[in-house]
Amino acid sequence: MQTQNSEHIDQRVNDLIALYSGPSRATAALLCDGHPENSLAFRIVREDFSTTEITFCELRTRSEKLAHALYSEGFRAGDRIATLMGKSQEYLETILAIWRLGAVHVPLFTAFAGPAIEMRLTSSGTKAVFSDAVHLDKLKEIRGAGQGDNWVIVSGDKVDDGDFRFEDLMSAGQPDYAPFVGNGDTTFIEIYTSGTTGTPKGVPVPVKALASFRAYAEFGLNLRADDVFWNAADPGWGYGLYFGILAVLTTGVAGLLYTGKFSAEATFRILEQEKVTNFTAAPTVYRSLRTYEGKTPSLRLRCASAAGEPLTPDVNRWAPEALGVEVHDHFGQTEAGMVVNNHHHPELHQPIRPGSMGRPMPGWSATILDEKTLKPLGPGRPGLLAFELSKSPMAWFEGYIGAPKKTAERLTPDGKWYVTGDIAKFDEDGMYYFSSRDDDVIIMAGYRIGPFEVESVLVTHPAVVECAVIALPDELRGQVLEAVVALADGVSPSEELTQELQAKVKKEYAAHAYPRRIHYKSALPKTPSGKVQRFRLRQELTEDEKGAQA
Repeated sequence: MQTQNSEHIDQRVNDLIALYSGPSRATAALLCDGHPENSLAFRIVREDFSTTEITFCELRTRSEKLAHALYSEGFRAGDRIATLMGKSQEYLETILAIWRLGAVHVPLFTAFAGPAIEMRLTSSGTKAVFSDAVHLDKLKEIRGAGQGDNWVIVSGDKVDDGDFRFEDLMSAGQPDYAPFVGNGDTTFIEIYTSGTTGTPKGVPVPVKALASFRAYAEFGLNLRADDVFWNAADPGWGYGLYFGILAVLTTGVAGLLYTGKFSAEATFRILEQEKVTNFTAAPTVYRSLRTYEGKTPSLRLRCASAAGEPLTPDVNRWAPEALGVEVHDHFGQTEAGMVVNNHHHPELHQPIRPGSMGRPMPGWSATILDEKTLKPLGPGRPGLLAFELSKSPMAWFEGYIGAPKKTAERLTPDGKWYVTGDIAKFDEDGMYYFSSRDDDVIIMAGYRIGPFEVESVLVTHPAVVECAVIALPDELRGQVLEAVVALADGVSPSEELTQELQAKVKKEYAAHAYPRRIHYKSALPKTPSGKVQRFRLRQELTEDEKGAQA
């Protein structure tokens, strides 16, 4: 199925591909130097809600100095340089200096523990790590265990001989450092998948991927020059980096960065204080806002978007009155960017359908494949969501680093398809609906059940804040459906509530797909990016079952 676009949209796709592909492409020039010098790049909101601003001119000058200092210390194009940094001006200066040098940025999520950091730095062959002072203990611990002696650490405080203070490097550098010139195939980011379905895998991101990232900023988010834009996702992960940082640097539309910890109260205050017009965040954020008991402030939102995991229908029952707009669900992956969206762009906008993640983005051609034959399926039939590469000119993924077997799971041997690994379906109008990861599909008594569809019913109950549906082994049915539910404040678990939730699924989804047991927890385990960790719930419930039988 292909989205039908106007000639204007098709031409814009071609223009973006031409801009970021081909020879003689300087990443820093594309992302910084081409914007008006005095235009605002980012407004940084501190935890006390005070703000500071940085222009593209300031970003250029300071990243030039830092790149020059790195070159003087022996770092070169192609070197891997990591960031273990929060959202700050120093972070922005660092990543632009990395790209100006022609080096490759390795993003690290600041909540990672030592082993997760060490794995990514070792796998990537990182030569330098820029770290905030508050995270230095993690790096010291890795070094104390005999690893990481070959990494240079740059921080606010010098760690060991051979390491550097950030400001010392900045002071030693000279402006007017010419940006490295590569081409559209030059790798400028090496980012790792979340590891929710196996060992994290390194994804090389080429400069030409910026065409797809910017297309999402324009088509999916409909960023405009007069927008106040805030992507609340963390840039240690793909959505925050691609579409919180790079969306700003490609379009020149100023963005917000919040340095504090998430809370519903802080989020509402920033939306009001900064007069945000274009907001995007994980569905978990919207569910937290929905349960906020304080007074909802006056907002100016024009667009609201969600990504990272499926958006459950309860959010859009609440959002129009509370936020003033519907929340548009968007789907993407680290390996592709955003590829199926409820687009905000006026030429692509369609009415929101509950449970639908929208239509393929221009530049991408999607369909559903049979899991065994890899043949296209028709409307209403669940299968593997895939993209036909010959008809998807914005596709850029060519394989994981050093993982040919995992690459083969994404790129078919004939080179025809990029297979997402997600189960979905589309309707007669070409609207796509997410069902599950392929390893989350539940087969019970011969029925295939996507957990998201059951979760979408459960979460609309006023007592339910969030939930996850999983399967456990069952001698009779093969697998049996179970749900784990976090309840709203003031609501207690009861057998009556369990029966009520089971009846709701039978009535609103399917009689055979109700959860046979419902477990109640205060909160669900999540990845740092906010995705529910169903595998942990399966482990916990399996262990509980074994303990009960012992």
